[in-house]
Amino acid sequence: YDLRRAKTQSKYLQAWSTGSYIMFRSYITAVKTKQTLRTARRKKIKNGLMLYRLFQKMPVKENLVLFESFLGRSYSDNPKALYLKLKEQRPELELVWIFAKEPADDVKEACPNWVLKNSFAYYQAMARAKYWIFNTRQPLSLTKREETIYLQTWHGTPLKRLGLDMEEVHMAGTNATRYKRNFYNQAQEWNYLISPNAYSSEIFKSAFGFQNTMLEAGYPRNDLLYADDQAGLISEIKARLDIPAEKKVVLYAPTWRDDEFIARGKYRFDLQLDLNEMQARLGDDYVVLLRMHYLIAQNMDISGHEGFAYDVSSYGDIAELYLISDVLITDYSSVFFDYAHLQRPMIFFTYDLEKYASTLRGFYFDFEAVVPGPLLKETDQVIDYIEQIDTKSLAYQEKYDRFLERFCSLDDGTASERVLAEVFPNTQSADTE
Repeated sequence: YDLRRAKTQSKYLQAWSTGSYIMFRSYITAVKTKQTLRTARRKKIKNGLMLYRLFQKMPVKENLVLFESFLGRSYSDNPKALYLKLKEQRPELELVWIFAKEPADDVKEACPNWVLKNSFAYYQAMARAKYWIFNTRQPLSLTKREETIYLQTWHGTPLKRLGLDMEEVHMAGTNATRYKRNFYNQAQEWNYLISPNAYSSEIFKSAFGFQNTMLEAGYPRNDLLYADDQAGLISEIKARLDIPAEKKVVLYAPTWRDDEFIARGKYRFDLQLDLNEMQARLGDDYVVLLRMHYLIAQNMDISGHEGFAYDVSSYGDIAELYLISDVLITDYSSVFFDYAHLQRPMIFFTYDLEKYASTLRGFYFDFEAVVPGPLLKETDQVIDYIEQIDTKSLAYQEKYDRFLERFCSLDDGTASERVLAEVFPNTQSADTE
């Protein structure tokens, strides 16, 4: 019966071909266990939705504020910046974080009030919170109650076409019609949407179909880049990552490719930079930090490059990595919009530019004409540029100045304060259940 099942027939035959009956039975058991766990998870979520709807019949907790960053994967980004400022300004509020798994001890210390996603406490908090502060879309099944104020911070200045502006969708588990419909429906729940600049505001309106209150205030997460004691912060962060204080830092932070998916929600990434060549030529003066997008499967192998290459994909706050980096290498990720605030050199490693721009997502502007750095396709070109970066980067100063004026003029270290002044009333909330 099992061998006749079309979808798994080849895998069953592979297990059978080992010649070991014990191996074959073990495989069968593993398949059945996986199916049982999947069924249990679906049942848990279904029961959770029932709890959520039940809790929505209870009064709103006026002082409860929920925070979530990248679907609970981290304590970071705009929600983190707003949390820290709100914690300072409004101590009477109950500030609760949502995490997909139990956080590390240092995160627990920073966020003593937290709940696990899809837990009993999670559905209760979601149903009764007065405020949601999230940076990604939420499941359509968790319909927001009318009394809840939803502040969507989003997570980047758009370069690649997104949402309703995408002509084709190459992501696993969806198609263009379904993707755009879901995107639009979810965006209608947002009461406020943060925009980092006027350019983004216009795109957000079209890409999300957003018609509520746009907060064109700069990005709260960039407040850290204007901190007074940068030298002290840099020393502290380098020590935490065990990076030699005298070494310069190259941060490589590429984006993901929509069509390079392993399964729904998991994407592969083939490292095109030659770490052997980089270490041989730059290793005396530099280290390289590899920061992969959260959607990319964590299968980085940097063995043999200890002391030179560091996988910082799971490091909590990328803004701290910006601070310690002397140069950024990226591609089509929106990280360069934020890194530009530091006015440090950037390199665009765009080995697949033609495919990405024409086939996968397309851009909102002429990429090559606007970005303030060279577009390079080979590792040796990247190394050559870094070796002469002080002189070569001067050629891009005029483009850099125009870039800063267009995309970075709102940020000054106080974006969090501007956003919170709009969303939260000045009077203290009543301490109600």
